Amino acid sequence: MLALRKRVEGLIAILRLLVVLRKVSGFSLRYTRLPDGSTKALLLRAINRSRSVLPLRSTLRVLQLSSSRYHAWNREAECGLDDMPSCPRSLPQQLTRAEVKTIEDMVTSDEFRHVPTGRLALLAQRLGKVFASATTWYKLVRLYKWRRPRLRVHPPKPKEGIRATRPNETWHVDTTLIRLLDGQRAYLHAVIDHYSRRILGWKVSSMFDPSVTAEILLNAASELVAGKPSVVVDGGAENFNSAVDNLVDSGLLQRLLAQTDISFSNSLIESWWRALKQQWLYMNTLDTLSRLETLVRFYVTEHNTRLPHSAFEGQTPNEMYFGTGDHIPDQLAAAKKVARQSRIKANRATTCPTCEPPKPIVT
Repeated sequence: MLALRKRVEGLIAILRLLVVLRKVSGFSLRYTRLPDGSTKALLLRAINRSRSVLPLRSTLRVLQLSSSRYHAWNREAECGLDDMPSCPRSLPQQLTRAEVKTIEDMVTSDEFRHVPTGRLALLAQRLGKVFASATTWYKLVRLYKWRRPRLRVHPPKPKEGIRATRPNETWHVDTTLIRLLDGQRAYLHAVIDHYSRRILGWKVSSMFDPSVTAEILLNAASELVAGKPSVVVDGGAENFNSAVDNLVDSGLLQRLLAQTDISFSNSLIESWWRALKQQWLYMNTLDTLSRLETLVRFYVTEHNTRLPHSAFEGQTPNEMYFGTGDHIPDQLAAAKKVARQSRIKANRATTCPTCEPPKPIVT
């Protein structure tokens, strides 16, 4: 009895030292990843051996190991404990390797460097390449640390602003300054339709000419069939001058001063300026005025005719403006369903390395 009591006291002393050492070092399995399967198996054997003396809950509390993680390791023991991608047979909804490769190629391609990741996911659906949500694209970019061929600063989430219910109900017009490599100033004027996000008119000039605003507004208004657009402007001189005043007095359109006549700002056109500059212009050599005009013309064409907008369920600004893309959401939804079924079929026919039959040994 004395010998056993002495031995128990020695074990208690060792256990006390180990507990103190764990607390001082800050080590905890709760925040530690164990990718090696042999390490997990060794820990599981130790836990199972201790269950004859200690309850499972007490054992897991000592190890700082959650019960869900312990039971998950027990379930994975049949297929191997080494960390690896999910088995395609057990999770057939996951993307195939070919789809992941296609997403990587599009994310890292120079051809689509001017397209934001969320809109790139919709563009891939329009091109019939990959049918996956924008959330999945963001997840894969973070997981594999793919780098887009550009530097982009994510702006804060905007607040809900003015809303339009039909094309040509509300327009936004503004002028922005762009500096060329030699320091020369260039002024870009543009008007955008709020409902469809379509660029209705734009012009690049080497000098600040306030009358250009009236010119592009008049050109945009020449396509009107009916209605009187409300043009949201800021307090700049390009929006308050005799040329624009005459256009407003003619009754062709109504001018609204942002944050004065209405409580909303002119942020929609400012958002498009940011996209144009950060995602396209500043990634090219702006050496001449003609070069700048060519780049702006390309991006406006891409924006209006090719790039689907996430707010329009895959429709482009032109399709929203002219009402020709009503079938696109249903078409994409049907194509997603077909792609999902094809993905399940492909994954169920694929085996992971653990499930593959052993290769015959050739002697």
